[in-house]
Amino acid sequence: MQTFLRILFLLGAMLWAIFSNAQSVEFSKDRFGSDKDGLKEALREIKEGDSWYDSDPPRYEQALPHYLAAQKFNPDNARLNLRIGNSYLHSGFKPRALAYLQKAVQLNPDVDPYIHYYLGRGLQLNAKWAEAIAEYKASIPAANGKNAPAQIAAIQRKITECENGRQLMAKPVRVFIDNAGPAINSPYPEYGPVISADESVILFTSRRDNSTGQQRDPETGGFFEDIYQSTRGANGQWTAARNLGAPVNTDGHDATVGLAPDGQRMLVYSEDNGGDLEEADLRGAAWRKPQKMGGRINTSKYHESSAAYTPDGRNLYFVSDKAGGIGNRDIYKIEIEGRGPAVNLGPTINTPYGEEGVFLHPDGKTMYFSSEGHNSMGGYDIFKSVFENGKWSTPENLGWPINTPDDDVFFVISASGRHGYYSSFRDDGLGSKDIYQITFLGAEKQPLLSQEDQLLASRIQPVKETLLAPPVAIATAQVTILKGVVTDEASKQPLEATIDVVDNSRNELIASFRSNAQSGRYLVSLPSGVNYGIVVRQEGYLFHSENFDLPTGAAYSEVVKDIALKKLDVGVKVVLNNIFFDFDKATLRKESTAELERLQKLMVETPALRLEISGHTDNVGKAEYNKDLSQRRAKAVVDYLVAKGIDKARLTFAGYGDTQPVAPNTTKGGRQLNRRTEFKVTGK
Repeated sequence: MQTFLRILFLLGAMLWAIFSNAQSVEFSKDRFGSDKDGLKEALREIKEGDSWYDSDPPRYEQALPHYLAAQKFNPDNARLNLRIGNSYLHSGFKPRALAYLQKAVQLNPDVDPYIHYYLGRGLQLNAKWAEAIAEYKASIPAANGKNAPAQIAAIQRKITECENGRQLMAKPVRVFIDNAGPAINSPYPEYGPVISADESVILFTSRRDNSTGQQRDPETGGFFEDIYQSTRGANGQWTAARNLGAPVNTDGHDATVGLAPDGQRMLVYSEDNGGDLEEADLRGAAWRKPQKMGGRINTSKYHESSAAYTPDGRNLYFVSDKAGGIGNRDIYKIEIEGRGPAVNLGPTINTPYGEEGVFLHPDGKTMYFSSEGHNSMGGYDIFKSVFENGKWSTPENLGWPINTPDDDVFFVISASGRHGYYSSFRDDGLGSKDIYQITFLGAEKQPLLSQEDQLLASRIQPVKETLLAPPVAIATAQVTILKGVVTDEASKQPLEATIDVVDNSRNELIASFRSNAQSGRYLVSLPSGVNYGIVVRQEGYLFHSENFDLPTGAAYSEVVKDIALKKLDVGVKVVLNNIFFDFDKATLRKESTAELERLQKLMVETPALRLEISGHTDNVGKAEYNKDLSQRRAKAVVDYLVAKGIDKARLTFAGYGDTQPVAPNTTKGGRQLNRRTEFKVTGK
């Protein structure tokens, strides 16, 4: 037994000696004289790689394929492995650096004075937190010269990132992360996804070989950026992405930045003036040429890189490195049609480091953005903050595995809160950076312990009470999506109409949108906590109104409402869905003001118009009482209009009680539809 153990010990010592004495193999005739052509080609590749690696600035991605070609000939050169590793650290596939860096130090422990720092980066990017911290600490003595304090501070920052990563990785979030598939992704880079609120449209940036200008970027060697679009088909799958072409895409770089929730306005990044923001409108099926946004947003000296609309379209959040910020890139807010300056969001959001990729959820209060600060686990991480009680909440890291030790930027999320989209370099990609869909799950289902009750049971054979565990909750947002198609009632043809969103409680216009000129489609996002009046109007037609009373905390829902506008003809009836009365009374509530003012405006603008105002009820209660109540309510509307200056001779009123139902009274929803106020055109 002792002899056997002695043999094992000697064998281990021999292997350790071989491993520890591994030496770097040089590219020389002494080692590769028998393969002169191979050596010559390898040296040529190294020379080409060095020309890119040592350029100012270094072009690591161009150097990498040449170094990898030489490495196939001789995998045991310390300098070459170091340069491959460092090139990977500056590429999209950063985690691949680690194996080469480890081999470089194995072949020559003194291969580079900063090798411990490089190893720390490689280990951090592979989520090997403890080992990375050890290497970062070992790299501190290499800091020297007048920049030593800054170098040490940067190392300490990396150590903090690793500590953050270790904590976040210990409590991963419950998500699925899936490649968006070949309809969206290609062997070329795809990134910067933006979506409509209902996920029916996605636009993104790609560097494909069919780019508009067919030119390559001298900085990276890749094709110039173009914007692509895909729509979700009836089967739920994305259609093959198409290049938007001119006038959105040009011979230069064209990149997506933001998309309005209804998909009718797009923010585009332009390289002009060092980086500016432009805006394009969708008219019918074609995007118009992007137009420069004003000087209150863009600056000639600084770089405005990303932006997002608020759901009402009135404000813009954007990122700039303009002077006077908290860090090197900050998030600002500005009123698009206003005159005031952009406002920095302050130190709760912005850090001494960089912020990027801002996005506003359609709920109007939740902001997603990327930051190098806060508790990032490395590079840019994605954070969430909620605006409540007049201030932003402390940003929350979205966690592992959404965030990684590499840069995670340009994240968007659907109105439902169910799906997020971003781009990432992953090994299951189609060739380069790809777009991925994140599915957010609720809290993990708790284990269910078997319970046995003795009720009505003997000790020998107890009755088992079966408890059904609650279903796994799916993350959803507090917002309602209203969408549909606006048409002409007679011709059934799509209409481009204006959709006004009104806060009935405050009699305030919140936002105005347009339905698509070609398809008639519209989409409006309605955050919970407001009684909304929705008014659809178009010149030559009577307005159409809808009401959505969404209490605070109302769960996500999608409402499809196709709207047929009626032309102004005698006999046409229109329901006034935003006229409200006190319960069982004919007293107009203040929430009715906006609708009554619209009716007054219609009569002022159409002097020959004559109307009958009618009241209707469901069939609950006595018919005589219902008729009297409906008549008094109709009269209340007429009295309001007369008090506002409308000639009494142009108005009549009638109460029909439950005699003219528009829906069966057998359901709650039907009875609600029957309780209505409407007008009928009696002359024009």
